[in-house]
Amino acid sequence: MDHHSAAGSGSADPAAGAAPPRARTARRTGRSAPSARSERTFFGLSTGRAVVLAVVVCALALTLAVPLRTYLSQRSEADRLATEQVELEQQLDELQRQKEQIDDPAWIESQGRERLGLVRPGETPYKVQLPGDYKPPVKDAPPPPPSTGAWHSDLWQKLTGPLPTVEPEADNAPVAPAVPAPAPEEPGVPTG
Repeated sequence: MDHHSAAGSGSADPAAGAAPPRARTARRTGRSAPSARSERTFFGLSTGRAVVLAVVVCALALTLAVPLRTYLSQRSEADRLATEQVELEQQLDELQRQKEQIDDPAWIESQGRERLGLVRPGETPYKVQLPGDYKPPVKDAPPPPPSTGAWHSDLWQKLTGPLPTVEPEADNAPVAPAVPAPAPEEPGVPTG
């Protein structure tokens, strides 16, 4: 038997019992060709491919999440620092303006007159006190009793000791001058 002829005759002769490739596949699986196409699909992909795609998308999301979070936090930090820099520059400008003002002799003189009540030699100072401007002098509180050393002893002495007495203050405020009452009207005199 010729080796070439046996190989050639088996594949070329359809009557020899050889089925076309599609029919052979259907016999092995036990299904027909149309039922193989009806397997489940997601977005046009088979179930296995959809699972692989979902795993790849999740891996990419997890890979990009940390750098993206770092980028966003650094960006917000940069914005905060830029705002702080603008505020500090404004404060620097204000301080430089105050420094220039303090170096001015006229400003120094005006502050001495307003705050300290200083006058130049030969000037006569006048202080006008209006009726509502009087403030009684603040009396100093009596000094606390000497400490015995331990805080709990001091606390016990304060709790068991006599209560401090408050002396009524004498009214030292200046009295506004009394305005005389208007004279009563005389009968028979026209007013007018």
